[in-house]
Parts: sequence; C-alpha cells; structure tokens
Amino acid sequence: MMWMNLARAQSLMPAEGTQIATQVNNLYVFLLVASLIASAIIIGGMIFFVWKYRRKTANDKTPYMSHNTTLEFLWSFIPLVIFLGVFAWGWYIYHNMRAMPKDALEIHIVGKQWAWETQYKSGVKASNLIVAPINTDVKLIMTSTDVIHSFFVPSFRIKQDVVPGRYTALWFRANKLGEYHIFCTEFCGTQHSGMIGTLRVVSQQEYEAWLEEESKVGLLPLAQRGEKIFQVKACASCHSTADAAVKVGPPLFKAFGKTHEMANGEKVAMDENYIRESIMSPNAKVVKGFPQNVMPAFQGQLSETELSALVEYIKGLQ
Repeated sequence: MMWMNLARAQSLMPAEGTQIATQVNNLYVFLLVASLIASAIIIGGMIFFVWKYRRKTANDKTPYMSHNTTLEFLWSFIPLVIFLGVFAWGWYIYHNMRAMPKDALEIHIVGKQWAWETQYKSGVKASNLIVAPINTDVKLIMTSTDVIHSFFVPSFRIKQDVVPGRYTALWFRANKLGEYHIFCTEFCGTQHSGMIGTLRVVSQQEYEAWLEEESKVGLLPLAQRGEKIFQVKACASCHSTADAAVKVGPPLFKAFGKTHEMANGEKVAMDENYIRESIMSPNAKVVKGFPQNVMPAFQGQLSETELSALVEYIKGLQ
C-alpha cells in the first residue's frame, strides 16, 4: 500500500522528459520512503513505550535508567550513513546537471519582460518557443535585457536564474517527444505569471525541417515578416492585436490612423512616423493612462527593413 501511494504521488509530478528528471524523482522518492520509515519507527516507538511503561498505580515509581552504548551508537550512526548517502547521491545528480557536455547544440535565450526570446546559430529566432531534437545534448546560453528572470522547465527538473549583464547556462538531453512548459520563477513585474513558453522536443528530421521553414521568413511579404518580428520580440505580451483589450501598453488593434491623447495632453495621430518613434524611443510620446519607462527602446536592435515590416503589420491590424 505504501509503494502504491508513493507511485501515485510520483505520477502527480510533471512528466519526466530527461534522464536527470528520472534521477531527481528517484532521489525524491527515496527521501519520502526514508522519512516515512523513520517517522513510523520514532512515533510508533513513542506510542509503544508510552503505553507499555505507563503509570499503572499511584505507588509506581520510575526505575533507575541506565544507557545502552550499542543502541546510542546505532541511532546516531545509521542516520549519519543515510545522510551521507543522500548527500553523495544529490551531489552526483547536481554534478551531472551542471557539467556542460562538449559539442552540444547551443541555443541562445534572452529573458525580458515578459517573454523568452530564442535565437539559433543559423539566425532563426522565436518567441516563447524552443524546438530541440530528441536524444541530443542541448546547451542554453541565457541572459536578460532588464531584470532577473528564472528559467524553469518542470518536466526536465532544471532551473537557472537569468541575470542582466552576464551569461548563465543550462543543458538537457530530452529522451521523450512532446511539448513541455517553460516558466519564469522569479517575480519580474506585472505580467510575470504570463511569461510562459513551450519547449518542443521533435525528431531530428522535424527539427531540420522546422529550421528550414523558419529561415524562409525573409522571403515573406513585408506585413507577414512584421508579424513574425512582433512575435519574436514578444510585443504581444504588452500590446493587444486581436481586440481593444488593454494590457501593459495601449492596444494596437484598429489604432492606426486614429488620434490619441498623450500624457502631456498633446493630441497625436498614429501614423508611420509615430509607430517608428514609439519603437525606437518609446518614452518620447506616451499615451495618456499608461506608465512611462516600461517599454524598452529598440534603437540599434532593428534594421530599417525590420522596422518597415513592423509598421506594415501594425497598419494592417484593422
């Protein structure tokens, strides 16, 4: 019955997508079993001795208590051996988790409010999506553009802080096909809970086909290229494009060509120049009712072609 309950509890945990995840689960189950056995011995023994040596009459006196050297040694030595074994086991798993394999597939990850931007060495970019081939060592090289984030894949049992101004790294070798959740586990602002991504594990053939398909983005019509850039830069985290819903920033749906009131009372028509200025210097003209110094400036991060594509995409949100 005990093992059935433990197996049921383990099944409630996120699916195991790597060998390391299995190792972490095994250690966790061992700790549960050891804790359960220790609790049963200690609490059961207490209850037994309370009942066996209870005071039966008013004349009962507590006998002289001596000590047992063998027992005292065993109840100290056995837990020590278990603790040292758990330490060695945990160190072995942690060492495997942190020892980066050579010749791994490297993927760059940039955390920002509030999305994960992915870039492959081939130049392919994605937002909130990592595509990786199965049974392949993958190394994630990560940094942040604003605040501290924390990259977490529950099914892989890996987590690493993503810090602005430096690189941190993780690695994994997925052994099961499927899609796995990515979370940020460091509070990073108002949309922290929405900073969710997907790690998709596919076959080598599917991975190569996906890279080839994504590399054709430059051949798409300008507006479609703008839509792709809008997704990669995670603009949808702050701006609504399907309706007039208000997020962190003003909605862009049917906004082109309309006049908007700025925080300083100025009335500004949303044209191509306004879109360009808002992308490059977002604090130059802030729409009334929205906070300043929230949107990062993209000066120097986008080419003229990419800017034109974004403008055409936003113009078409009608």
